[in-house]
Amino acid sequence: QMQLVESGGGLVQAGGSLRLSCAASGRTFSNYAMGWFRQAPEKEREVVAAISRSGRSTYYADSVKGRFTISRDNAKNTMYLQMNNLEFEDTAVYYCAASHGLARDMRRVTQIAAWGQGTQVTVSS
Repeated sequence: QMQLVESGGGLVQAGGSLRLSCAASGRTFSNYAMGWFRQAPEKEREVVAAISRSGRSTYYADSVKGRFTISRDNAKNTMYLQMNNLEFEDTAVYYCAASHGLARDMRRVTQIAAWGQGTQVTVSS
């Protein structure tokens, strides 16, 4: 079974930056499309970004395009989310996920093989 551990969350002022990491173990990392989700209080969990197995294809929610960058290092079994120009509305718990499906279909949660425990990102206005 794959295990995922997020790190890098914290408190930042609006306009600031954070870099989240997701370390994977237990399965062959490159066999999975990967994604970042977030869930704000009283809101549903949503896909923020996704990346293909090779890392060549990436997908973003409209709300983060141009501000967030997803990447992965298959040699290090790690995925990243660079978040720049953070906004108050980005405040949420961020989860990484590994999917049996395609990166472009990351919202199909039935294909999720593993979830991380989540890391809190708080943006002060």
